[in-house]
Amino acid sequence: MTTHPQEAASSARHETTVAGIMTAIGRDARDAAPILELASTDQKNRALRAAAAALRKRSREILAANERDMEGAASSGAGHALLDRLKLDPNRIEAMARALEDIAELPDPIGTVLAEWTRPNGLRIQRRRVPLGVIGIIYESRPNVTADAGALCLKSGNAVILRGGSESARSSELIHQCLVEGLLAAGLPATAIQRVPTTDRAAVGFMLADMAQYIDVIVPRGGKSLIERVQKDARVPVIGHLEGVCHVFVERAAKLEMARNIVLNAKMRRTGVCGAAETLLVDRGCADTHLAPLIEALLAAGCEVRGDDRALKADPRVKPATEQDWYTEYLDAIIAVRVVDGVDAAIEHIRRYGSQHTDSIVTEDAAAAERFLTRVDSAIVLHNASTQFADGGEFGMGGEIGISTDKFHARGPVGVDQLTSYKYIVRGSGQLRG
Repeated sequence: MTTHPQEAASSARHETTVAGIMTAIGRDARDAAPILELASTDQKNRALRAAAAALRKRSREILAANERDMEGAASSGAGHALLDRLKLDPNRIEAMARALEDIAELPDPIGTVLAEWTRPNGLRIQRRRVPLGVIGIIYESRPNVTADAGALCLKSGNAVILRGGSESARSSELIHQCLVEGLLAAGLPATAIQRVPTTDRAAVGFMLADMAQYIDVIVPRGGKSLIERVQKDARVPVIGHLEGVCHVFVERAAKLEMARNIVLNAKMRRTGVCGAAETLLVDRGCADTHLAPLIEALLAAGCEVRGDDRALKADPRVKPATEQDWYTEYLDAIIAVRVVDGVDAAIEHIRRYGSQHTDSIVTEDAAAAERFLTRVDSAIVLHNASTQFADGGEFGMGGEIGISTDKFHARGPVGVDQLTSYKYIVRGSGQLRG
């Protein structure tokens, strides 16, 4: 069964103003939330699997819509990084469908007893996991976020309001229809996963400032300007990250071949993802043997290299790095390279210029690795692995809404468990407090 937009629409379809549309969506989400909280694990999993089947069935239709999105974005002057994030192909659609199935296989967090104990007065206390309620997600060009976010919110018992970027509107609309098809197949309300139907930017402002009575938390996923706007204007709690200024530090005890492979993967596998390495730090203790080969490998892979004085001397094709380069999330085939005096200098560079997202050390020295892992204050730190593993799917979480660099509530990949809270259940037998 193909679910058409008019069948899945909320009461927002009767509204014509942004305020009317958003208020109707908010009311419908608030009504759907308690139904989702009580939905059985089987219902939620059936919805996810049916949505995955719908994605596969409608793959050609989604690809055709995505092609129109790509043409529109290209004609408006979109850069390579945005186009890469926007593009869908058969493999990416299949990956979306598999992610929904993977999320269905995850344990249901809702109702999990996190801790329980009995007080001397006989009171029995439980801390039990519950949904957050209604989640608003604002994102830019990635149409796959529509599937990931909708699925993760469903599995965690939350109603969700999705506001994607205008550049991915056609792709996201069809993906949303597949999610709604899954909801209806499982007997769940279509309004459990809603998509803002207008590309009017005023909808974002209304969502941030005027929907506190409907939305419990906002999750932004996009560029720095979007995240900063959300954190500035939101009237509800925000789970977000500013940007991914990620580092690979090649320590003096690193094996050159491993370092080369990790650096190339961290930078060049996909340059437009937030876990892509933007700065390469090389220990002065191995610069004579490692720096030039690493730069050569990056240049051969088509990456522009901007470096400090030592990097400039290692290869004449290196361009001079400015102070701003150390702060920059390129999301492109560009990397900044600096030579540092050991692990402590690398840690200090990351502390000063990094964004507390994802940082990696390559070394065979266990003590140096442990020092780095312990002292680098980032959401994800790795040893002898690519920064591109900064992904909820790679963590076995089925998927993620984003990588949070916050320290409050959720940090790192925001998956099913991170979209929950808890409450205390206290059982007594007539106890009174003296």
